[in-house]
Amino acid sequence: MSTQRQYFGTDGIRGRVGVSPITADFALRLGHAVGVVLRRTHERPRVILGKDTRISGYMLEAALEAGFASAGVDVRLTGPLPTPGVAHLTRAMRAQLGVVISASHNPFEDNGIKFFSASGEKLPDAWELDVEAALAQPPQWAGSAQLGRARRLNDAQGRYIEFCKSTLSPGTSFAGLKLVVDAAHGAAYQVAPQVFEELGATVIPVGCQPNGLNINLGVGATHPEALAQAVLEHGADYGVALDGDADRLQMVDGAGRIFNGDELLYVLVQDRIARGQTVSGAVGTLMTNLAVEAAFRRQGVELLRAKVGDRYVLEGLKERGWLLGGESSGHLLMLDRHTTGDGLISALQVLQAVQFGRKSLAQLLDGVQLCPQIMHNVRLKPGQDWAASAAVANCRRQVEAELGESGRILIRASGTEPVLRVMVEAFERDQAESCARRLADVIMAV
Repeated sequence: MSTQRQYFGTDGIRGRVGVSPITADFALRLGHAVGVVLRRTHERPRVILGKDTRISGYMLEAALEAGFASAGVDVRLTGPLPTPGVAHLTRAMRAQLGVVISASHNPFEDNGIKFFSASGEKLPDAWELDVEAALAQPPQWAGSAQLGRARRLNDAQGRYIEFCKSTLSPGTSFAGLKLVVDAAHGAAYQVAPQVFEELGATVIPVGCQPNGLNINLGVGATHPEALAQAVLEHGADYGVALDGDADRLQMVDGAGRIFNGDELLYVLVQDRIARGQTVSGAVGTLMTNLAVEAAFRRQGVELLRAKVGDRYVLEGLKERGWLLGGESSGHLLMLDRHTTGDGLISALQVLQAVQFGRKSLAQLLDGVQLCPQIMHNVRLKPGQDWAASAAVANCRRQVEAELGESGRILIRASGTEPVLRVMVEAFERDQAESCARRLADVIMAV
């Protein structure tokens, strides 16, 4: 069996709708191939199938449903539901697989298909390779009496709402809080406002009117400036911004200050410590802000830097046996609350931390001033071997010596285009800009 994946990327299968593999015929084949793999270990497998609000979700949902049924797999359809909601229902309903149709924070023209195991976790590479091998084989149609059945889960949203609330301490109430809740016209457009309302908050919904084409369009976690403006206009205490499938979170306070995933991870760690829990470490990524790492160090908390991607953050947490991790983009993991990143649950935990600490979000982050991160994208020429250049190596050594412990360098290749991303982070912006420019100039001259 080949060890190279043809269709699966770091988070399922994703691409432009109408271009292989995000087509109806491929989705049917994929559903069938996944069903064939499931039938090897389960006589009558059951899958939970959810989606976000993209117009292409109707097409892909129908095709996947047909593919599953043709292989003898039963399907439970949730309709629009956050990705972490599907992960929860898969585990809670003892299903064999969870499937989500979503391209997360991408525009509506894109879509994707990702999978969760029976325990609500991402599946290993070996499983994806099994599916790709099944895709290459002739179909194994189930007999008429063995075909799968499909039905809608009419209480899917209610089940997930109750699960979200259950992650809070007993008796927690947000009565008296005025919140702007931005669902990015995505999967959480119904459940997100309802969760906060049921906990007593006054909610102003934003980005909660999907039309199939407006998901992530100028709203949500990828455009938190829209949330900041709405919070100021409505005089709200806080704002909560999710992305299209509601696994990312950005927050805003009453002054319009935006808090990213690095800052929110720090607040979650500090909350655990304040409650008397031992937090040995947390997992961030190569992009986690240096100021947050320094703040953790002062608290005796180790920061492990994983590769960019919540998949790698999760791997790091499991390797170390830790519970808390996250990305600057707002993917936050609390493994004692959920098996995967969940924007809604993260927001609940942050607001609970504010209540418990009797401080504002800004006060909880007092002394943590994010360092400037200066990024230059250097387009590489065909065959350009920058890594072997003595000039680049010499410049890097000089910059590292200049920065010392007050800054850091990150040079990484883009996974999608012939571009090298050169990032310098330092406590002083002028120094970061100067060092980043020097490195980029030397690389371009190679």
